[in-house]
Amino acid sequence: MADTDTPIRLAIVDDHRMLLGALSEWLRGAAPDIHLVAAVPSWSELLAHRDFPVDVVLLDLDLRDNIPISLKLSMLKSAGVQTMLMSTYSEPAVVREALSSGALGYLVKSEPVETIVEAIRAARGGESYLTPELEAALIDDGTVPRLSAQERRVMALYGAGQPVKAVAFQLGISEETAKSYLKRIREKYRVAGFDVGTKVALRKRAILDGILLQSD
Repeated sequence: MADTDTPIRLAIVDDHRMLLGALSEWLRGAAPDIHLVAAVPSWSELLAHRDFPVDVVLLDLDLRDNIPISLKLSMLKSAGVQTMLMSTYSEPAVVREALSSGALGYLVKSEPVETIVEAIRAARGGESYLTPELEAALIDDGTVPRLSAQERRVMALYGAGQPVKAVAFQLGISEETAKSYLKRIREKYRVAGFDVGTKVALRKRAILDGILLQSD
């Protein structure tokens, strides 16, 4: 876990120079625990920056460079960097695609600086982050699988780190029944277009869909 006494080393990548400048100024004045080490307009300038890698990158989803966002996120992850995506778009399909590519969270550029600071701090700790408005939009767009109350309980406990045996004990069901619930949950998400095959992926999905609180 990151040392919370050490300033968060942040880089911003956005090809709208006016927004880049304004956001840089806002962050410098709003959060003493965030150290902005790079504010650059292109992906190549981020990689070439003398202070890269950093702790967290705020990355514009819409950079006009024809490099797939999934490739950028993979490279940043390999470098040990947490990534929060930014965009002017808030359509659920766009948000889902961005999150499924591996971003920790998603911000609409019109968000107040306090929200952006909150998201940066969450990313530093490896936590997923969406505003309540985006979370509600993702649920309301109808693509979130419908889980039974018991399936939600199983997903919450398992996503919170409990082994299957402990989940079964807490819910008063057999271990085989708990496993069958997990299998059903994963199948429902697969049909909806989401891979929750690993425990980490299932936890992230549970947080995004409001089944598990980030503090759990």
